[in-house]
Amino acid sequence: MGGAGEAVGPGGVIPDGLLGLATALVGIPSVSHHEGPMADAVEAALALCPWLTVERVADNVVARTDLGRTRRVLLAGHLDTVPPAEGNDEPRVEGDTLHGLGSADMKGGLAVFLHLAGSLDCPPVDLTWCFYTGEEVAREHNGLLRLWDERPDLLAADVAVLGEPTGGVVEAGCQGTMRLRVTLTGLRAHTARPHAGRNAIHRLAGVLTAIDGFEVRRPVIDGCEYGEQLQVVSVEGGVAGNVVPDRATLVLNHRFAPDRTMSQAESSVRELLAPHLEPGDHWELLEAAPAAPPSLDDPVLAALVAATGAPPRAKVGWTDVAFFAERGVPAANFGPGDPLLAHTPGEHVHATELARAAAVLDTVLRSEG
Repeated sequence: MGGAGEAVGPGGVIPDGLLGLATALVGIPSVSHHEGPMADAVEAALALCPWLTVERVADNVVARTDLGRTRRVLLAGHLDTVPPAEGNDEPRVEGDTLHGLGSADMKGGLAVFLHLAGSLDCPPVDLTWCFYTGEEVAREHNGLLRLWDERPDLLAADVAVLGEPTGGVVEAGCQGTMRLRVTLTGLRAHTARPHAGRNAIHRLAGVLTAIDGFEVRRPVIDGCEYGEQLQVVSVEGGVAGNVVPDRATLVLNHRFAPDRTMSQAESSVRELLAPHLEPGDHWELLEAAPAAPPSLDDPVLAALVAATGAPPRAKVGWTDVAFFAERGVPAANFGPGDPLLAHTPGEHVHATELARAAAVLDTVLRSEG
């Protein structure tokens, strides 16, 4: 399942086993919107398993068992990566460590899924393996949404596991996210006579001070501590070098815990900034995605936690766990690789991480009925 110009251990040899499979996947470029070759390789590998029904919708590939079991577990992972950084566009193996774009986020997880799909031919639960596009870009391009629109039957499941890098522990649920645009108004004037106007950029001082003083809220849900965040991600303003500006705009990103709805989260930010806003100012919700609860009372997710031998932790970022939670399917994040390495030039994954993730999932999927 290799690609041209890939690998790259000593002597240019792809290693055996899971590390070799992950190396081959990293060797197939799949930056968002260009996942076709990866989808081809995944589809070809899954087609070798006669116990799987493989279907493709655009570049989204779904393989399912149909054993008549009472429960179905869906395991999902995204095919795409962010654009490469200098020096990480091709895989490099040093000892038992694979370096390269997507090695942690999340081609290591995809390698684990492909390995298990090829070995679990008669599990006590029915399995769905979902490899989808467009996770690293705007939500509208996410392959899960296309599958839901065109073939929702392919996503039917009782519980889901997202193969995001988690360091081999269960990261439960996820926080919601929203982007807000706040525009403050003023009055134009000549900078030689600023008293004749009102500087909208100067008005940002109070808003920025309030945001800088944001107190992180840390609710504990199912034993997992979440941590809400509020950050300014862009600032715009100014007319000309001799004009007092009459408009200044902030874009904020708010991450909120699963015990709040999107409406409640937005209201909390409004309340924080209300003392610094006036009639004529403008508030706009640009984009929002809900949070997902931990759902660790589900027997599969509880078994997953037990198999790791480590306490679960909260997923403080946003993942497609929320996609499934919105549709009534409990879900959690679990996969090999350090999440702090995702999207970094030094991204890498160890063979031991791959083997451990595969062993944990194998144990759970062979024991859950």
